[in-house]
Amino acid sequence: QVQLVESGGGLVQPGGSLRLSCVASGFSVSIADMGWYRQAPGAQREWVATFPRFGRNNYADSVRGRFTISIDNAKNTVYLQMNSLKPEDTAVYYCKRLDSPAWGQGTQVTVSS
Repeated sequence: QVQLVESGGGLVQPGGSLRLSCVASGFSVSIADMGWYRQAPGAQREWVATFPRFGRNNYADSVRGRFTISIDNAKNTVYLQMNSLKPEDTAVYYCKRLDSPAWGQGTQVTVSS
């Protein structure tokens, strides 16, 4: 079955960078549409980025130009490179296979001075 394990979160100052990783098992990321989502305290979970099997990567307006989604097929891993982080990026970040209901445990990102 689909299993996803996110890591790489932490505390970072505004303007800093982090790279999140999501190791997938039970399927190959090379044949799936993959995405990253986030949920801030008291807010609904929101979409951040998509790495489609075909076509261009897509990003939410709030992160476009700062975040980059990528995939390493050999490691069956999805990444989210986050640059120029802002306090409003603080959230728990989740990766997801878009056609599956499964979620990982998420990884906490806190942007604060």
